[in-house]
Parts: sequence; structure tokens; C-alpha cells
Amino acid sequence: MDNRSNIVWFVADQMRADSMAHLGNPAASTPNLDAMAQEGVSFADAYCQNPVCVPSRCSFLTGLYPHTLGHRTMHFMMHREDPNILKTMKEAGYEVVWIGRNDFIPGSWSKERYCDHFFDGTDLVDKVDVEGLKMHFGGKNLPEPEVPEVYDGFDLKYSFFQGRYPEGSLDHDLDWNCVNAALAFLDSINSEKQEKPFFIYCTLSFPHPPYGCEEPWYSLIDRAALPQRRPDVEKLKGKASILTAIRERQDMKGWGEPQYDEMRAVYLGMVARWDHMLGLVLDKLRERGLYDDTTVFAFSDHGDLTGDYGIAEKCQNSFEDPLTNVPLVVKPAASLKVESGVRQGTVGLIDLPATVADIAGIDLGYVQFGNSLLDVIAGGKTPHDAIFCEGGRIHGEWQAMEPEHGPESAYWPRISVQHEEGPAHTKGAMVRMDNFKYVMRLYENDQLYDLEADPMELVNLVDDPAYAPTVIKLRERLLRFYMETADYVPPKFDKR
Repeated sequence: MDNRSNIVWFVADQMRADSMAHLGNPAASTPNLDAMAQEGVSFADAYCQNPVCVPSRCSFLTGLYPHTLGHRTMHFMMHREDPNILKTMKEAGYEVVWIGRNDFIPGSWSKERYCDHFFDGTDLVDKVDVEGLKMHFGGKNLPEPEVPEVYDGFDLKYSFFQGRYPEGSLDHDLDWNCVNAALAFLDSINSEKQEKPFFIYCTLSFPHPPYGCEEPWYSLIDRAALPQRRPDVEKLKGKASILTAIRERQDMKGWGEPQYDEMRAVYLGMVARWDHMLGLVLDKLRERGLYDDTTVFAFSDHGDLTGDYGIAEKCQNSFEDPLTNVPLVVKPAASLKVESGVRQGTVGLIDLPATVADIAGIDLGYVQFGNSLLDVIAGGKTPHDAIFCEGGRIHGEWQAMEPEHGPESAYWPRISVQHEEGPAHTKGAMVRMDNFKYVMRLYENDQLYDLEADPMELVNLVDDPAYAPTVIKLRERLLRFYMETADYVPPKFDKR
């Protein structure tokens, strides 16, 4: 019998770190994440390496930065020879179970080399009842919502707001099917006769917009307890022009705080729904006698603006904390040393493969740029002096754009901006070092924020002479980062 720890990655799509109660959101309802943080570790300063799905996932599945192998766009996915933690864990003798979202390899590829079991949320009818499946992701085939009266007279076309879905209308949606598949797999495991450890990669779609959910999560959030929203972008100076351009096109300038508050409350209801599903998996691990032998990672690929700066959803090349600071909560197996609680100090999703390899006692077999977090979990210091995030494109780089969307699409405000050759789709890179965040931009002014004095990132200090030494220090650190991580030479090529 293999005595290595089982591992579960339970992944959200577009969840902000500040949507968790234990990180200070008084309106949030995340009891399972909060309990995990008390038993394990919650990294308050965890960052994704790109603020949109595909490049972020390509990064946290490899331990490589999005630019290293060119995976920095929404649709440029992995090559066959690229490393991948799922494939690595399968080759290392783990039973790998991939459930839910893809967003890192072409859908036509066979999943056999990456996992032992694959369930995308719509197949395996013999294990999960998918009759009447409703795909909510991306606004497809949504049930008719009940829209609150507070939106009477407002056009919600580009806001991604939906409202309350009818009772039972999402009982067989993608996320429920995926969670039920995870529970069914765990039910099949006999902890006393388990021959090899498992690695479950369960990746859901909530709380990705559209902003809508059903009861009891819709009414769970106290609207009066919501924290302050970040001011509309037109009231600020020195912000990235993509934010201003999206703001102009999303048609939300007539909104007041009641409308934004309802959006933010529904989003937190979606987070609470995801947290509930996490709790079901944790309970099943306990029920099956697997809990103590399993390390659980709960995290998200990136965040969401959720009305901050007057903008819905996300964008590819802005690096404010709502987009880049993500949940990362780890409940270690009983065999691992832990100093529990909230941990300060920057870490990245890029650290996940190295951490998993450390738990499994394996060598990833290639040069990568993450660091194991086991020492930090045990009470040590973060392995990073700085953490990085990047996005955007250069002029003329048509292959880095998403396909065009017409004005009938909710995504039109953002994607139409990305298809213009102004400065808005600027290639940029962020470095967070101590309490400072510096963003270098290729076609417009850089940014510097003091996150201790200005946690909402409202005052761009980049041109303040008093901060010139800080700018130089962070710019030099960014240069060293690119020297260390660019022009990656693969150690071997897959001939298949």
C-alpha cells in the first residue's frame, strides 16, 4: 500500500480573496473555508499569475509563468510536450481524477495521459444524473431569473447581473454534477484497502458571472453588512485605460450603491454556494475515513471586479487586488506539520505544483519557478521576496486576442476594447514586494501603490518624487524576474 497523502484541489472560478469571512468581509458566508483556515493555513497575500482563466491555469498546473511558454492569452493552450501536474502525478503512481473545467488543453485531446478518470460535468450519466442539465457558465441556457425591483429602469445587458434563479432550476447544473462526481469517486474508495493515493482536480464554475444564484444562497447575504466599494474609475487618476474603456461601454454609470450592493451580495451568495459544495467534499472525506490522510487545497484561478471601480467581471491586463489576490486555503494531512491560521507574506498559485511534489515526495523533472509551501504551512517564512502577475499584448499581436463578440454579447465591452490598437490592451506586468505594488505598462504610464496606506489602490504614486527609490527598486526586481524566467528551453520533447 502507498502511504503518501491523498491530495484534493477544489478550485473556484473568479473568486476574490476578500470574499471570505475570515479575511475580514463582514457580509461573507464561508464557514467551510473559515474552518479550513483554523485547522490549516489561509494565505492572505496569495496572487494568481494572470488575471484571466486560461493563462492562470496554464501557470498553476505547470509552475511556469504565463510568458515562459507563451501561455498568456485566453485561448493559447498547452503544447503536447509541456509539463503538467496532472500528468506528472499520474506518472508518479497517483490515481488522478479530473472533474470539471478544462481551459488548459484543446478540448479535442484525449485526457488519458493526464488522468485516470475524467468528468466534464455533462457525461458519465451512469454515475451522475444529468437529465435536464443547465449549463450556467458563460450565460448559456440560464433559467429565467427574478430581477430585484432595485434594477427597474436599468439596462442590465452588459452588467452580467441575473438575480435569483427559481428553486430547483440549478439542481443539475455543471457544478452540482461535478461535486456529485467527486462524492461518487470518494464513495468508491475503501480507506483500509486503498492501494494508491488519489489526486482530485475538481474545478467548478462558480462564482464566475453572470451574477445569479438560487435560494438559500441568494438571501443568505446581509446587504447592509457589505464592505465599502472601490470608487468609480473616472473619479481616480492614473488607472489603466482598459478600466476606463470598459467602464464607458458597460452602461452602468447610472447605477448607485443599491444596484452595486445587490450585485456584490449575489456574488457573495455564489461564493457561499461554492463554499457549501466544498463542505460536502470535506464531509465525505471524513465519512469515508480519508480526511486525516488527505491534503485539501481550496483556491481560485483569479478574481472579479464585482462593481469595484464601477466595472463588472474581469479584464486581461489590470492588476488590482480584486482581480489578482485570490483565496488559497490549505488543510494539510495529519502527517504534515502545520501552524494554523491566516498567514501573511506573498505567495503565488505558481507554488502549487512544487508543493504537491513535496507532499508526494517526487521530483517534477523539469525547471520551474514555484516553491514548496510546506515550510510556510509549518510556520516558516514565505519563500518569495516578491510575487508577479502579467497580462495583455503588444500592438499587432492578433493571436493574443479573444475572438470578437458583437454588441449582443455581454462580453462586448471588454473584448471590443481588446481588439483596438490603442493603449487599453497594454502589455503589463505587476510585482508585489512588501507593501508596494508596481505595474510596468508598455504603452501607458506605470503605476505604484502603497497597499498599507492605500489598500483600495486609489492613489498612483509612480510620479511622486518621494517614491522614486521604490520605483527603481521594483523596476529592477521586475527586470531580474524576466531574466530568470524568460526564454525557457524545454528539457525534452514529446515525440508523440
